[in-house]
Amino acid sequence: MNSSLTKLVVQHTCRVPFPEGPAGSGAVAARQFDAVLMTVGFKLSSELLAHLSGLSEGTVIDTAVRVLPVVRAMVGGHVQHNAYFRDFPRDVPDTLDFWLRCLRQALADPEASPGTAATVADEARHGVLNLLALPAYGRYQHTYEEMLAAHDELIAKAADRVTILHLGRGLAEELQDLYLRLAGSVTPLGDDDLRALRRLAGHCATGPQPETIPIRENRAVVNQARLAAGADPLLDTVTDVLRLACALSGGDVTLQEPTRFASLSRSVRRSLLAGLDDVVRADPGKLGDVAARREQWKRLGERLHPHEYPRWPHAAQVFAVARRERTAPSFAARVEARLAAGDVPGAATLLKGAPGLLFRSLDRLLRTASTPAERDAVLEIAETVAGRVSGRVVLSVREHLLNRAAGGGTRVFANRLGRGITAPDTRPPLDEQTVERLAAFLDAEIQRRLPPIGRLLVDPDVLDVALPLSGKATADGLGVLPRGSVTRVDGELLRFFVHWRQRDHDTDFDLSALMLDGDYRNPTWLSYTSLTQVGGEHSGDIVVAPDGATEFINLRLDRVPARFVIPQVNIYSGEGFDRVAESFFGFMLRDADQAGRPFEPRTVRMKSELRGPGRVALPLVFMRGDDGRWRAKWLHLHLKGRPAFNRVEGNRLSTARLVRATVERRYLTVRHLIGLLAERAGSVTTWDGRTIPGGPVTFIGLERPEGLHEASRVFTPDRLRDLIPA
Repeated sequence: MNSSLTKLVVQHTCRVPFPEGPAGSGAVAARQFDAVLMTVGFKLSSELLAHLSGLSEGTVIDTAVRVLPVVRAMVGGHVQHNAYFRDFPRDVPDTLDFWLRCLRQALADPEASPGTAATVADEARHGVLNLLALPAYGRYQHTYEEMLAAHDELIAKAADRVTILHLGRGLAEELQDLYLRLAGSVTPLGDDDLRALRRLAGHCATGPQPETIPIRENRAVVNQARLAAGADPLLDTVTDVLRLACALSGGDVTLQEPTRFASLSRSVRRSLLAGLDDVVRADPGKLGDVAARREQWKRLGERLHPHEYPRWPHAAQVFAVARRERTAPSFAARVEARLAAGDVPGAATLLKGAPGLLFRSLDRLLRTASTPAERDAVLEIAETVAGRVSGRVVLSVREHLLNRAAGGGTRVFANRLGRGITAPDTRPPLDEQTVERLAAFLDAEIQRRLPPIGRLLVDPDVLDVALPLSGKATADGLGVLPRGSVTRVDGELLRFFVHWRQRDHDTDFDLSALMLDGDYRNPTWLSYTSLTQVGGEHSGDIVVAPDGATEFINLRLDRVPARFVIPQVNIYSGEGFDRVAESFFGFMLRDADQAGRPFEPRTVRMKSELRGPGRVALPLVFMRGDDGRWRAKWLHLHLKGRPAFNRVEGNRLSTARLVRATVERRYLTVRHLIGLLAERAGSVTTWDGRTIPGGPVTFIGLERPEGLHEASRVFTPDRLRDLIPA
């Protein structure tokens, strides 16, 4: 069994590819495997446990050796999480007392820190003290083993997280299924899924393929594998060729970042030019797409040498447009000309040729229309082409309408990398009747596309999960949900953490918690400058992490006076989130009497990778409702921040604005889609967490329960995108 391919399956599906080996008495080893899994919050399903028990002991051990490192990494348990304060969260000192203690230690032992006394005296004369220069500050003063010895064992509770590992099919079948789901996804993939698709495409290029590959960047990854296997790439726009060239050069297939094109072999150049020629010959109007990426086309032309291939004259026209030797007005330019002339129905009629763009432009067209007759004309045109618009776009417009019934307020924007900004919403409100008509039509269109599903079994915990209309709105990790999702926070102690490991340079990440009242004001915070505040403790500042470092914040939720708790990770100095060797954030939930170490894998509810160009990360916000209960809302946002020395005190205003705009924004959730599905279902049952019905069902929930009929269809967060109709 290939370990790296097995890892892909376990990470993305929580299924263990069907273990094969000689029969034997593996029951004892299988139970031991299960017991070790439970220490990190996982468990074998009864079916998988029974299967392993019938195999030889060596086969069971071999399976455990492959699976255990994968699940440990999924919750962040693959590294040693030491805390600066050995007894954390006990005995965390007052901030000023701690600083004075570091200073006294430095002055008391001049041999251990030569020059420190003189340096401190000189700094004191200037009214400044550099804490980072003190030998005891920001550097672990005890070993990981000494920290473990200072803590009691965790008291296991039924409320601790248990993630079930299910028995899968053979490895080849699991890989093929995962490939088809990722390649055929109707929503853009996150970075982790896109990397997985790249790996799987090379493995599955000669096998069955999805009927369609609607997401263009997925198509670029698949086309790269097809070329390597000697098959023709799938191309129907000129931009498909550009994306493929980026993939072949190891660049960004989303085209958001510039790619330095590599030298391409003659056979690859011929394939790209022949495909480009076919696209333009079939529809010369597609030359209008070139101008938007003129510079990238010019750079690619330097690698493809189109002048050497006169047999493909239509391909040469692409580069002529890029060099401005030929004009090709873009589709968008023709639409803008109609709008500039005040011809809104004419612009909408022109957009019939690009139905997706028409739907994305509906808000502008409707608020630009000067009369009810013009608005009716726009809606009628949209209704005639709705069947040619992807379900993702239809649902995106439906979500947009949730936030357009009234004018004013604040708009929040997030790019594909999670960079978040806010701006006042200066758009006039849409007419209420127009919104109602369009919303009803969009719901009917989605409902028309949903298949009959028989019996529907719904976990109520999934109802407020935002529909995954783009994988770019979700970080990679365990228990991570799309931006805008809301979930319950059940526990007395909330502990969140950040771990990072620098690559080449000393790097200092700082974990902080900004706390705001119901009006997003009166900030208080826990950070390295405020170690004990508002019912919580900070584990201490780590400033150097050659072998990795972890910081924690511990909160007793019943003592937190704030309405909002916003964890944030600030890059104080050194490498960014995209540069460090490793960085991730997560949170744990415990009861007050559970004790245990600072990091206990079985209590981890969420662990997400920290990646992105910003210098301040905002993974999620914890919110206390009017009922006194706490909930989490996923943000997956970054602030640009400063190049260095970012602190919670310095970004509290921008953080508050961004969090408020995201919290108050309405997202389309699974609840909405289930409401549409209900009319297509034979019956709808709310799952009580225990009773499993007989016979096949369609289950929608956070995790697959044990005991479902083998013919059941299951939609958990990793497969929610499959609910989005094409």
